[in-house]
Amino acid sequence: MSKAERTRQFIIEAAAPIINKKGMAGTSMSDIMEATKLAKGGIYGNFESKEEICMEAFMYLRSQLANKLDLAVAKGKSAQEKLFNLLDVYKNDQSMMEGCPILNFGTEADDTNPVMKEQVKKAAYSAQKRFFNIIEEGIQNNELSKDINPEVLSIKIFAMVEGGILCGKLVGNQQMAIVLDSIKEDFKRYVL
Repeated sequence: MSKAERTRQFIIEAAAPIINKKGMAGTSMSDIMEATKLAKGGIYGNFESKEEICMEAFMYLRSQLANKLDLAVAKGKSAQEKLFNLLDVYKNDQSMMEGCPILNFGTEADDTNPVMKEQVKKAAYSAQKRFFNIIEEGIQNNELSKDINPEVLSIKIFAMVEGGILCGKLVGNQQMAIVLDSIKEDFKRYVL
């Protein structure tokens, strides 16, 4: 990796948690400058705009989250273990205290930034697909009831997780824990 690539990556990694917390509109170049200790020229020498930094920050956060979730799934043997491991990432990962990047960026981009909205939409579908794959594999391995509609259940779980994250941010982590425990209890009904 060249020095320019390392500097660019450093800016993305320093800016990402700030943008995730404060939002794209709420994050100023001054915030990014303070986090990186770089002058405005040092930042704009690597990025054309704040929007480009925001897009790269989202892609970085999305990748980080996906890696954590995929690792958790890989540690499970059964469909139930895989799902519960995945849900435990949402429950225990400290970065979730600032919110899921899909939720945070999606809420802001839905009416204001069609390019970002498209990237967040892809991330949402990817998250739903992760749940879908666990359920589908569980059905194929005769671990789960064939009465499950994997598409419907994966969308429902995704929506509940994202809603739980929002409730956790607004009201407290106890509500997030209640949502995740509820998903686990509902899922157990389908285990053979």
